[in-house]
Amino acid sequence: QLQLAESGGDVVQPGGSLRLSCKASGFPLGYYALGWFRQSPGKEREGVACSTRLGSTDYAETVRGRFVTSRDNFKAIADLQMNDLKPEDSGTYYCAALRIPSGCSLLKGTYQNWGQGTQVTVVA
Repeated sequence: QLQLAESGGDVVQPGGSLRLSCKASGFPLGYYALGWFRQSPGKEREGVACSTRLGSTDYAETVRGRFVTSRDNFKAIADLQMNDLKPEDSGTYYCAALRIPSGCSLLKGTYQNWGQGTQVTVVA
C-alpha cells in the first residue's frame, strides 16, 4: 500500500530554517514525481516545490531562492529545506506522489497520493 509520511514540522521564528522530510513506503519512489504543498486555514492548498523522478525541481515564485527540495529514491525519502522563513510560510505541509514518466507539477489536482501533513508555524 502506497504511503507517504511527513515529519519535521515545528514552531520557528521569522528568518529561521526548517527541514521537512517525506518518507515513502509501499511503492518504488523512482517511478513518481513528488510535490510539496501547504495549506493554511481559510486558504487553498498550494504547491510550493516539486521534483521529477530524476531529481529536477520546480518551485513556486513565493519560495524560489528560499526553499530547496531533494530526494533519494534508493532511501525512498524526500526533503524540503526551508530557509529565511516568513510568517506567511506557516501552514500544514504535505508531500504528494504522482506516477508520471517525466516532469512534475505544482497543481494539487494532478496528485494521486498524499501524506497526512506536518505543521509549520512561523511566529516571532
